Amino acid sequence: MAITTLDGYVAAVKQALTYYKSASATSLAGIPYTVFDLAGNPGAGALAIGNTANGVVPTDGDAGYPIIGALGGTGYFSGIDFSSTVACRITLYDRLFAAGAYAYNADTTLASQPSYSGRVPGGVYSGLQLWCEAVTAFTLNPSFQINYLDQDGNAGDTGVIASGAALTIRRMFQMPLAAGDNGIQQITRVRCSVASAGTWNVMVLRPLWTGRVPLANAGDVHDLLRTGMPVVYANSALYPVIYADSTSSGIPYLNIEVADG
Repeated sequence: MAITTLDGYVAAVKQALTYYKSASATSLAGIPYTVFDLAGNPGAGALAIGNTANGVVPTDGDAGYPIIGALGGTGYFSGIDFSSTVACRITLYDRLFAAGAYAYNADTTLASQPSYSGRVPGGVYSGLQLWCEAVTAFTLNPSFQINYLDQDGNAGDTGVIASGAALTIRRMFQMPLAAGDNGIQQITRVRCSVASAGTWNVMVLRPLWTGRVPLANAGDVHDLLRTGMPVVYANSALYPVIYADSTSSGIPYLNIEVADG
C-alpha cells in the first residue's frame, strides 16, 4: 500500500542502504562527475556499459549499485544522512537506461531497446533527463546529437550540442531536449563528431534528490520532508553524481533510507 500519512511512514518497514567510496578522482570544480568505477561499498562498477546496439536497463543487481531488498509494497526514498571530504553537491538518480561506450565519431541507430517503463512512476516520463558520460578522455571538444522519443512518444532531436571542452574521464554532460520536450521514453540514435579520440555513454536518468555539503568533512540529514519521498523500486539502480567545489571528487558517504509502504 502507498504511504499517505505520517503514521503510515512511522509504521513502515525501512531499509538502510550504504553508498561509500574509499577513493577519490580528479574533477573540475562545479562540473558533474561520476564516481561509479571507484572502489568502495558497493564495489566499483564498469564505466563502459558494454552494449552499443541496444543499450541496457541497469538494476541494483549489477556491480556498482547498492542492493535494495525485496519490497512488500511501494518503496519510497524517505531519508538520507550524507557527507563528503570535500565541499560539493551530491545528486542522486535512478539510472534507467545506458548505452555505450561509443567512439568519438559514432553514428549508431539503436534497435530492440529494452523498456524502462517499469521504473517510471505512474507512467509519466516528464522530468527524465538525458546525459552523456566520458568513459575515456577526449581530445578536442566533442559535439553530440541524440535522437529520441519524448515524454509523449513523439520523435525528438537534441540537435548538435557542443560540449565546450575536451571531456576528461568520468565527466558528465546533460543534454538539453528539443523545445517543448520535458522527458524521454527511448533513445533511438546517437552521434558524436569533432573530437579525435574518446569514448562515451549515453544515459536516461530519473532525478530523486540533491543535497549540498557546504564544507569539507561536513554533511547533513534530510528527512522525508526534504527528500519528498520519491518512489523507488526493488531493482532501482541508485546512481550518485558529484559536483565538487574543488578538483577532487572527495570521499562521499550516503546512508539512504527506503521505506516500504
